[in-house]
Amino acid sequence: MPDLGKYADAVLSSYAVSLGLIIALVAVSILRARRVRAELRDIEERLKK
Repeated sequence: MPDLGKYADAVLSSYAVSLGLIIALVAVSILRARRVRAELRDIEERLKK
């Protein structure tokens, strides 16, 4: 790891926040995809009847 000197806290916290936001975005996307898939399945079942 490179020596970041006096900026180490700012740089590492920025990386941590960015990584957290990316993980949150992926999680929200997965949850939304599951919800949409369930809704589409319900709609298809209603159309079959």
